[in-house]
Amino acid sequence: MTHPANHKISAVNDFVIKFANVNGSGSASANELFAKAILRMGVPVSPRNIFPSNIQGLPTWYEVRVNEAGHQGRRGGTDMMVAMNPQTWDADVAELESGGYLFYDSTRPLPPSKFREDIHVIGMPLTEICNAVYQDPRQRQLFKNIVYVGALAVLLGIEPEVIEKLFSEQYKGKEKLLDSNVRALHLGCDFVRENLAPGTVGLQVKRADRVGKRIFVDGNSAAALGCVYGGATVAAWYPITPSSSVAEAFQRYCSKFRVDAATGQQRYAIVQAEDEIASIGMVVGAGWNGARAFTATSGPGVSLMTEFIGLAYFAEIPVTIINVQRGGPSTGMPTRTQQADILSCAYASHGDTKHVLLFPQDPHECFEHAATALDLADRLQTPVFLMTDLDIGMNQRLCEPFEWDESKAYDRGKVMTAAELEAGKEFGRYKDVDGDGIPWRTLPGTHPTKGSYFTRGTTRDPYARYSERGPDYIYNMERLLRKFASAAKLVPPPVEQAAAKKTDLGVIYFGSTTPAMQEALQVLEAEEGVHVDAMRLRAFPFPDSVAQFLAEHSRVFVVEQNRDAQMRSLLVNELGVSPEQVVAVLHYDGTPITARFIVRAIVERVKGKSPPPAARPQGQPEPPQPLVTPMK
Repeated sequence: MTHPANHKISAVNDFVIKFANVNGSGSASANELFAKAILRMGVPVSPRNIFPSNIQGLPTWYEVRVNEAGHQGRRGGTDMMVAMNPQTWDADVAELESGGYLFYDSTRPLPPSKFREDIHVIGMPLTEICNAVYQDPRQRQLFKNIVYVGALAVLLGIEPEVIEKLFSEQYKGKEKLLDSNVRALHLGCDFVRENLAPGTVGLQVKRADRVGKRIFVDGNSAAALGCVYGGATVAAWYPITPSSSVAEAFQRYCSKFRVDAATGQQRYAIVQAEDEIASIGMVVGAGWNGARAFTATSGPGVSLMTEFIGLAYFAEIPVTIINVQRGGPSTGMPTRTQQADILSCAYASHGDTKHVLLFPQDPHECFEHAATALDLADRLQTPVFLMTDLDIGMNQRLCEPFEWDESKAYDRGKVMTAAELEAGKEFGRYKDVDGDGIPWRTLPGTHPTKGSYFTRGTTRDPYARYSERGPDYIYNMERLLRKFASAAKLVPPPVEQAAAKKTDLGVIYFGSTTPAMQEALQVLEAEEGVHVDAMRLRAFPFPDSVAQFLAEHSRVFVVEQNRDAQMRSLLVNELGVSPEQVVAVLHYDGTPITARFIVRAIVERVKGKSPPPAARPQGQPEPPQPLVTPMK
């Protein structure tokens, strides 16, 4: 059944399709199969799973952006909605672009008031088809998902053979499951061929060669593999969404790469602790003992860990913390994304503390930065945060292949050896001997009589002896500042992109905002005539080039995904930049930021008006307004 509409969206390898399902219905694997099939046809995709924090019953969405040009950020808007959830029907229908397509289960008729006149409606009696073929209620539900994938394959031009190949890989050695899934797939394919005219949907997938050697992986798995590559042998963690799969992936990779081939001995330790406090305590202990150790958590976990983080900062113990950020505060939105832990991590713990933060843009940098974080933690003898988030961590993304160098040498920093101690080299655990603020350390058991010291969280002199003298405290605190300044020269530098024309406008962004920002920059220049120089931050403390970028521009937008403009605050606080110069563009509803949102926010600020909106039917809700903080 189809309902006609005047205008039809037509596009090849450039559209957004969104699946609206019920959590626990088995739809996730079918929707992922759909995305991977397009990818196998050489067309880049960027899927995002938007799911509730319960186990079953609440709404879940799976958005797939198909874009041959390679844009991987959320575009904004939906061209085709696969509406499988009655609970969210009205909102799902309202979200469609005018001229878009609504695909739904038409087994139970719906009144005309449930549709829109400006969209194309494609009804398929999925429940009726599955009830006629399958007897088991669970099979009816599960295979209904595969049936609609088959129907979409024909409607959109996806080759069914590609999907069958994916099935054969997934169910290798399980022929019964393979055959049943292929059968369900063809139920959907055959229905469309027999009942719907060719060209019903103007969105099409055509084979291309735009994927190349890129890999398809989620950020959590990439970070875990980066920890293996970076030499981590100890992980202690407590389960928390959205970071749990980091430790789980680390365990899988360690069982492959950290087991002695001759003896079968495991050369790693992974502990699921009783809580976050215990897990960070174990990691601090392992780091003190010389192991490369990390924990993976999210915002609430960092809140609990702050006292131990302060200890590691003041006692100068290498620790790596992977923070997969989510919506906060408190429990917040466990399955939504934000960049809202910037300040809480930069200054974690009481007193005067400053911590190194790394901001990966994609899974490739999750891999690279995880290994870098372990090096920096050793080199600087301090906690280092890898600041990813749910959007990067739990969604698969196309990225460049990881580079694995078997000859990689780990940077352990200033570790004094037994030979150096025996030769009479002076050892002052907290003494700055060369002006970079980084002292020498020894590992337990280095020498039987030399190089030992008392590790404490209280004040001490340069030789680790307890002291409450003001000059000793000031010496230590100022040395820590020098060490932090040294860190600015060691962290990954920012990436700059000059506008096509000279401009006094700049934009600073970081992390998961990157894909949408890169697309927004193109739209701003090509369609709005707004030229903006861009800088992507990759780390804190900020290298000198950040202050230079700010000095070269009269206005700089800071695009981030939190309410309180945390990165803007960090720039103002650390670099002394005038607050009037730095304009925050804020997005924090829990969904990943879109290119449309960024363009609208910047155009409003530069031109004093919004770009013309896409046609929207009467009764459809307005999209959320971009929040641009006033200059104050």
